[in-house]
Amino acid sequence: MARLNMEIGVPKEIKDLEFRVGLSPASVRVLTDAGHSVVVETQAGHGSGFADEAYEAVGAKIVGSAAEAWNREMVVKVKEPLPPEYPLMQKEQLLFTYLHLAAARELTEQLMHAGVTAIAYETVELPNRTLPLLTPMSIIAGRLSVQFGARFLEKQQGGRGVLLGGVPGVSPGRVVILGGGVVGTEAAKMAIGLGAQVQIFDVNVERLGYLETLFGSRVELLYSSPALIEPAIAQADLVVGAVLVPGRKAPTLVSAAMVDEMRTGSVIVDVAVDQGGCVETMHATSHSQPTYEVSGVVHYGVPNMPGAVPWTATQALNNSTLPYVVKLANHGIKALELDESLGRGLNVWHHDLVHPAVQQVFPDLVK
Repeated sequence: MARLNMEIGVPKEIKDLEFRVGLSPASVRVLTDAGHSVVVETQAGHGSGFADEAYEAVGAKIVGSAAEAWNREMVVKVKEPLPPEYPLMQKEQLLFTYLHLAAARELTEQLMHAGVTAIAYETVELPNRTLPLLTPMSIIAGRLSVQFGARFLEKQQGGRGVLLGGVPGVSPGRVVILGGGVVGTEAAKMAIGLGAQVQIFDVNVERLGYLETLFGSRVELLYSSPALIEPAIAQADLVVGAVLVPGRKAPTLVSAAMVDEMRTGSVIVDVAVDQGGCVETMHATSHSQPTYEVSGVVHYGVPNMPGAVPWTATQALNNSTLPYVVKLANHGIKALELDESLGRGLNVWHHDLVHPAVQQVFPDLVK
């Protein structure tokens, strides 16, 4: 039986230049029409183009502080809680957001200490092994990886001064994509559209076969091995890290020695940075300071890339998350039993770390 009234809080995101919001006004309307109460921190949707008045018009209550938005049975966010938010988390509170705990030991410990029921978007998994709540942001991040890569190849941005598409009489740029999943596929679409030479590396031969049906001869599809990756990286103008192992830290495919062999002014965009990154020299950056150089190579490691296009990203995310938010609102914790895919999203429960993949990363935290 549906709950008559779940109190849902939507705080404003505080990560650097993160303009997305957990619930759009359209999503709030679905929840309020179903009898639930939604509390939105003032200006939470402003960066995505949603004014406070738009939320009030669909039945939400606007509050003036993050603490008021957090003080609810369920909190719906976009990005993981940051240290200023740790004291606001409450025992048995439902938290539904991206967490990426494999790369965040302190956050994992804080969630366990608080006793939050933490459900991660990125580990909600359908029976066919697809990740429905990660996919929309992976599509956006994949497309942005080449967009940003092309920008930072500009000489004024520290790059080689290469136009990825080239011009008649001048060779196009070389793009190497590590991983042929959603991110890699979308990156390839953008790179092909610009006219670049594109290589995709993946360990899944079946996936490579599928990509051949998609791209034909426009992309060079290669099995991922050090012997093939090393020379490709050395010749690349843009390297896109697109490796995903659900719930776990990304494997390191590009060593510091390989980066040292790259040409000065080439660019690495590591979309896997929120799971630890697949490039040894990569660390997380921010939208306000997106790049740094190692061995003359520009490194871009912003972990919340879709935050750059919040109007698009918030709506794309809500299209996927809303059905699960409604289930949680209607049934509370029992929704995890009623929907097996949603249940797989559970990371922390009753002070325990319960997701198998994250347990393997932090075995000492398992009780």
